[in-house]
Amino acid sequence: MSIDQVFPEIYQEQLNRKKQQLEQQFHPFWTKPITAFASETAHYRMRAEFKIWHEADTAYYAMYKPGEYKQPFIIESFPVASKSINQLMPTLLDAINGCDVLKKRLFQIEFLSSQSGEMVVSLLYHKTLDEHWQMAADRIANKISISIIGRSRKQKLVIGNDFVIETLHVGQQNWHYKQIESSFTQPNAGINEKMINWALQHCRNENQGSVSDLLELYCGNGNFTIPLSACFRQVLATEISKTSVNAALHNTAMNQRENISIARLSSEEISEALAGKRSFRRLTSAGINIENYDFSTVLVDPPRAGLDKTTIDLIRQFDNILYISCNPETLNKNLELLKATHAVEDFAFFDQFPYTNHCECGVKLKSLNRAHNI
Repeated sequence: MSIDQVFPEIYQEQLNRKKQQLEQQFHPFWTKPITAFASETAHYRMRAEFKIWHEADTAYYAMYKPGEYKQPFIIESFPVASKSINQLMPTLLDAINGCDVLKKRLFQIEFLSSQSGEMVVSLLYHKTLDEHWQMAADRIANKISISIIGRSRKQKLVIGNDFVIETLHVGQQNWHYKQIESSFTQPNAGINEKMINWALQHCRNENQGSVSDLLELYCGNGNFTIPLSACFRQVLATEISKTSVNAALHNTAMNQRENISIARLSSEEISEALAGKRSFRRLTSAGINIENYDFSTVLVDPPRAGLDKTTIDLIRQFDNILYISCNPETLNKNLELLKATHAVEDFAFFDQFPYTNHCECGVKLKSLNRAHNI
């Protein structure tokens, strides 16, 4: 199946196949049907990146097939990406091909769009960028109303902004996010809204009256943190990336959420803080007192490697666990470790990347002992 095309006529078939595979894989933990959340069948990715292929003094968008990195194939359109990216692609390429200073030694282009059509385009070069490049990029950015970032070794030149403002509709409300170029954001905005709504519903069911607190690990830019904060008395969210922490702080303020605190701590460090084994200046300087929290729920959204033993030992102390996973293999291993203390109460599949083997999962677990809050 071509990686640059969409196949709406077989979408439901591939969705059902992935759902069935997950039901077989996770049958030891969940015997009911898995709830599948479908994606749009085209124009669902808000990010895209392409290699640039130079031939006969002309630049082309190009991609490589998985495992075949010697000969790229030319991309004319990319229906996987948002409509705004597709509309911009030929206009931008024509402008680049009409300007030698922009075209020369350009090897990659990255697009970041929002659902409202905001756009940041990153141009990556094998050369030093000078004032001539900046003037040319400025003309094009103004002409087609986009932000442009030029990147080269130890260089980053920004024309306009290095971010877009994304608006997600979750829980009958609009939430606004600063999404920074080169930082992780959920690529499928429609599926992202469905994931947050799924988590929000579970938090509402468990915490009516907002009487307890939420701990979130791997919070990123506050993607889940901000809407879920409406269900809790307080939220403590942790993240190790400085860029993501700053974005989360900005987004918390932009959405006027006053019950959220963000800490730059690893899962091992927050474990030590909760156990009273160690104090952290990063907590005290942010005005965070761990003793003031009464946690009932933990949300984890780890990278593909899943959760390590330290983090597993931490989250099994919580009554409620919400686990967002981008890798069924590591999720399976983590559930095997958690089954001694927790049972799966719900299992959802989010089709983040249609027409691929990728499966994004959401799992709600409940303590077998109905543990007290920590």
